[in-house]
Amino acid sequence: MTPGRLEILRLGAEDPACRMAEDVRRGLASDPKDLSPWPKYLYDGEGSRLFEEITRLPEYYQTRAETSILRRRAGEIVGRTGCRELVELGSGAAGEKTRLLLDALTARGGRARYVPLDVSEGVLRRSGELLLREYPGLSIRGFAGDFEGPLERLFEDAPEAPRLVAFLGGTVGNLTPRRRRRFLRGLAAALRPGDALLVGVDLVKDPGVLEAAYNDRAGVTARFNRNLLRVINARLGGRFDPGLFEHRAPYVAEESRIEMWLHSRREQEVPVEALGLAVTFAAGEGVRTEISAKFTPGSARRMAQEAGLEPAGFYADGGRLFGLLLAVAP
Repeated sequence: MTPGRLEILRLGAEDPACRMAEDVRRGLASDPKDLSPWPKYLYDGEGSRLFEEITRLPEYYQTRAETSILRRRAGEIVGRTGCRELVELGSGAAGEKTRLLLDALTARGGRARYVPLDVSEGVLRRSGELLLREYPGLSIRGFAGDFEGPLERLFEDAPEAPRLVAFLGGTVGNLTPRRRRRFLRGLAAALRPGDALLVGVDLVKDPGVLEAAYNDRAGVTARFNRNLLRVINARLGGRFDPGLFEHRAPYVAEESRIEMWLHSRREQEVPVEALGLAVTFAAGEGVRTEISAKFTPGSARRMAQEAGLEPAGFYADGGRLFGLLLAVAP
């Protein structure tokens, strides 16, 4: 067997600190204050650790439901696409879901390549080293960056066989509708005919079930949300006191989405050194930090069609909590 190879590259050359300052300035100057267009800032080292903890909470069904689908369907999905390369957007620690797809991919024999994209170079390197021990013939070409980078670079030097792009975890729902359309159209334009996209979508359901998943009794999601303020403090010289903000995550039925907010417990003014300004909050005023859109099978298919892709299959777990949409580039 040819030995595997691990390569980590950076996607995009823009200074991340300058980009963050620009994004946070724009978000805090909006009315209402809104940082949700940039969910990537939730995922520093501590944010990533807290999110992994969230995925194990009893209220948070998404990861278990999506994993159950892949346990049953990964072989069918990979076989249906005929892929030899797995590109994963927002790969994180490349956990069980990634391995289920890689198991199906490598079971087909021949050379296989894995191309993960994640904001953390450290996470990419650690997960890549572990994967090479488990899949010694796998070629891994990771990219450190976010979805706003030049995605066409993910597909450089790709094998001639079809590729499967996995966008799991319901992350597509964290993008605003406008950003979602732009992102998917850009991604579709980078695919070759026959390439496939597998998108995880959280399904519309009882609002009580949805709200419980983002307002867990252990308070882990609240810590995850407030950690964003610590990220701003560390990277932009902010003076936020996270204890002065209350976590809320209501389901907004007219938008079919959960909205995470941090509401100021009192009137306050918070300096942010890198922005050269002090941000004022009235008592009870909030800043939206993340959205999580929910879909029906029909709205998921329309999302793919609007991007120029052809829906090829829809897979749901037994409880109809979560779905995987498979779409193909014509």
